[in-house]
Amino acid sequence: MKSNLVLLLTLSLLFTLGSCSSFKAERVDAKKSDEKAMEITDKWVSKDTTIAIKDILQQMQDHKGMKRYMSKQGGKQPKLFIGEVQNNTSEAYFPIADLNDELLNELSAAGDFKLIDAAARNNILKEITYQNDGMVDPSTAKRIGKQTGADLMIFGSVFMKPETRDGKTIKQYSVNLRVTEIESAEEIMRARTKLDKYSEQKGSGW
Repeated sequence: MKSNLVLLLTLSLLFTLGSCSSFKAERVDAKKSDEKAMEITDKWVSKDTTIAIKDILQQMQDHKGMKRYMSKQGGKQPKLFIGEVQNNTSEAYFPIADLNDELLNELSAAGDFKLIDAAARNNILKEITYQNDGMVDPSTAKRIGKQTGADLMIFGSVFMKPETRDGKTIKQYSVNLRVTEIESAEEIMRARTKLDKYSEQKGSGW
């Protein structure tokens, strides 16, 4: 009886160790990471964000309306208010915050505009309000009404249309951005980039 118990415990330990030893992790570059992601998910991943934003910004650089607007600025950097790109897909966990951050980062790196971030502006307004509520030395408090007014506003949305049949799915993502001149309310340009993701699901799983 005792020997059987020892054998059972030994087998359980070996099974546990065998299960643990099946795990493997390694560092990979962006290309390899994207390849691995495509093996396990058909959802939007980091590489999709990079591709979409780069394409949108290239369209901005090539757009005739934007070129005309920039040529009228005499070399000055227009002040661009960055409104949030909205997630209008059916995917609650779509990484919309990452997409907005990537947009800000790439626009900043391009250096064509002075950026005014919606989230940053709200936080700054709260701080200025606090400073002018009598909690801060008046000689150091920043005054309301000194923020820079934006010339342009950029905003947009992401849509996704899924089509499924016989375990096969195609997800058609569309990222849409618009740039509008605030004073005139005239649209300067709009851009759209599309990304399709195809997947097959077998009867026993992916």
